[in-house]
Amino acid sequence: MYIKRHLESKFLRMSTFFKAVLVTGARQVGKTTMLRHLSENRTYVSLDDKDTLALAKQDPKLFFMRYKPPILIDEVQKAPELFPYIKILCDESDENGLFWLTGSEQYSMMKNVTESLAGRIGIMTLYPLSMNEINDVCFPSPIGFSMEELLRREQLAKPFDVNSVFTQIWRGGMPQVQNADEEQRSVYFSSYIETYLLRDVATVGGITDELRFTKFLTACAANVSQQLNMNNLAMTAQISQPTAKIWLALLERLHIVYTLAPYSNNKFKRLSKTPKLYFWDTGLCSYLAKWLSADTLFSGNAAGYYFENFAINELIKELEYNSVNYDISYFRDSNSKEIDLFLEYADKIHPLEIKLSASPNKREIKKYDLLDSNSIPRGNGGIICMSPTVTPIDRDNCCIPINLL
Repeated sequence: MYIKRHLESKFLRMSTFFKAVLVTGARQVGKTTMLRHLSENRTYVSLDDKDTLALAKQDPKLFFMRYKPPILIDEVQKAPELFPYIKILCDESDENGLFWLTGSEQYSMMKNVTESLAGRIGIMTLYPLSMNEINDVCFPSPIGFSMEELLRREQLAKPFDVNSVFTQIWRGGMPQVQNADEEQRSVYFSSYIETYLLRDVATVGGITDELRFTKFLTACAANVSQQLNMNNLAMTAQISQPTAKIWLALLERLHIVYTLAPYSNNKFKRLSKTPKLYFWDTGLCSYLAKWLSADTLFSGNAAGYYFENFAINELIKELEYNSVNYDISYFRDSNSKEIDLFLEYADKIHPLEIKLSASPNKREIKKYDLLDSNSIPRGNGGIICMSPTVTPIDRDNCCIPINLL
């Protein structure tokens, strides 16, 4: 059964504006499924097919004589030779939405796109399924953090409990595992690593030491939601720190992990400069870290880290799919005073803590006063948590249920 994606409306708007639209994202997140669901009289071509790929690379002009727009080209990064011809066809036509493209590897593809299709292409990212996509909940407007805005969202949200949330965290957001049992999920992620990840890192990054790279992946999973310690990652994988940096950058390019930058402002002294590490899919992360069930994950000492990763993922998806212009970071100073998220948009910072609790300590928000004491404009914020309902803390902050993100 097809699960409606929240990126759909944004994608269709961009398709009426640009000659070409590119959807990036990790393997198996549903890029092709979404675009094929949205396409009508549109030719579909997959560059995973060896013969089709050979034609695209060896004779791109003949390729487009064979496959005419409007067209959907899957895994377009495999044939960068197509981009100059896509540009020519875009320039020869007044129609928009001629080319729908998907791609999984970012850096080299983006280089080709920016060089060949600047001004002609809209680019967006599809992430693993969100909790609200899975529950078929779609809020009519982007999230706001005032009590009034949160209460309006609460009327549309689906009820949740700790079991449903941690089942989702453990299962992850890959479409294919949503109805899988434990054994099927395990085989899926094992195959995903073998079939896609290790193959992609060998192709894109030239990495052939699968054993050490798998150790590196596992080390990343063991340090999720923590400050990045490149030395520890390198030691665990038995590689040098420069190699660890290259491998981490590769995982970011493949949309497996991402780093959250620390907040930076010259009004503060001695702020941390170390980013934090997160996975785009908590299911893959929990598989790599060998959490064998949702119950053991919830009962383990990493539960809070996974809840934090999950909450940030959900928030990023909400903001990206709704085209909110934002900046996101975390705050930590030399005295270890930390605020999990600084969400900056509309010229204000919305401070947010993330706590795996139904009744978090409301004194956590006292840390937000540091924004006022340094004359930094502050918007509404609060504590993202397991509270079943929106609960005001003070006039500016609320306890924010996880299902409202």
